[in-house]
Amino acid sequence: MTSSAAKPSLLAVTMGEPAGIGGELTLKAWLRRHKHGPSFVTIDNADRLKYLADLLQLNVPVVSLSNIEEANEIFDQALPVFNVTLKHNAVPGVPDLQNASTVIEAIKMAVAFAGKKIIAGVVTNPIHKNTLYKTGFSFPGHTEYIAALRTTANPPAMMLTCSNAQPSLRVVPVTSHIGLRQALFDLNPALIIQKSFLLHSALINDFGIERPRIAIAGLNPHAGEQGTMGDDEATIIQPAIDKLRSDGIRILGPESPDTMFSSMHRKHYDAAVCMYHDQALIPVKTLDFFGGVNITLGLDIVRTSPDHGTALDIAGIGKADPSSLIAALDMAAGIAATRALRS
Repeated sequence: MTSSAAKPSLLAVTMGEPAGIGGELTLKAWLRRHKHGPSFVTIDNADRLKYLADLLQLNVPVVSLSNIEEANEIFDQALPVFNVTLKHNAVPGVPDLQNASTVIEAIKMAVAFAGKKIIAGVVTNPIHKNTLYKTGFSFPGHTEYIAALRTTANPPAMMLTCSNAQPSLRVVPVTSHIGLRQALFDLNPALIIQKSFLLHSALINDFGIERPRIAIAGLNPHAGEQGTMGDDEATIIQPAIDKLRSDGIRILGPESPDTMFSSMHRKHYDAAVCMYHDQALIPVKTLDFFGGVNITLGLDIVRTSPDHGTALDIAGIGKADPSSLIAALDMAAGIAATRALRS
């Protein structure tokens, strides 16, 4: 049951890799709280955040909570922290295997709070995957782990957005964190259809677009050039497009990947389905490197994340740009509000 003290807009920000830039981003996002709407609580180590605030000379009062729902009451005056314990003091730029369990614990807590509707959504700071892998973490990343925690019936999809670009761009890769050779082997019509249905549903329920237009990228140069540069468009992508159209979804494609992301072409669709990771992420990061947001589609909770990594090389020196985290907070709040209106 949702407490009457909890506001629908309250979000939870996870700590991410404690040796990375996540803590700095959280502190800076709180400092800009009057320039963006959502209130948030961070699931982190309060002493670590106090140390970072002092180190970076950021005027951020840090308050540890005994109850996460107290966050709304103090957010305007101090950064509310639902405390988790680190095994070792975090050293900026130096991941510690002993702290990996705390990173995972923070994610589990945030997802559980969202599942109980104590918070409106989860915003995850970047994790250092190699450190987690070395301690037995068996998931490719946040997306798959959170899907497992929520026991989703179907695999989730990863959407990347860059709302600061005009026109805006939303992309979903059909295959994501696998090597390109494996991605080409795994690509099939059923996978394209599954990701496209998830995207179509999200555009309606999370973004309020009643009749979405989806562009589907080709795989080969010039979308195969009528088969002269490969027949994957005809044998893999077109059958998926035909099925989606038969189900009433508005589809463009297969689109030539070298032109479909131009400002002229982006006017004609609401989101794009791409065949592999870099085909989707290169245009997003080129158009809006500091404002990109990662959104997990297919969950019963809201989850967003900055579209960048832990940046260990600049951790602890004050150079980290919080724009992507702030965009992720705004995006999570917007999705939560749209879902609330439709429920």
